[in-house]
Amino acid sequence: MSKINQEARVLDYMATRGGITQLEALRDIGVARLASRISSLRKDGWPIAWVWEHGRNRYGEKYHVKRYFLEDGEYVAGTETDAAT
Repeated sequence: MSKINQEARVLDYMATRGGITQLEALRDIGVARLASRISSLRKDGWPIAWVWEHGRNRYGEKYHVKRYFLEDGEYVAGTETDAAT
């Protein structure tokens, strides 16, 4: 799988589901290095922000995870990965 395809998958996922975490990226779209894909997308001009999500795991331990999302919501799933203008 090429980097371009992974970036397109990340954009599609964020557009259709409102955001993505590292676990979702690996489990749902096969992207192991989400932060690298996000960095590349930002360099290409995509307005990507993040928030911390907090919760508890199955053992009752606290956790936090970054959820990345498109700030402007203008991306339409299935389009090219050209930079937003």
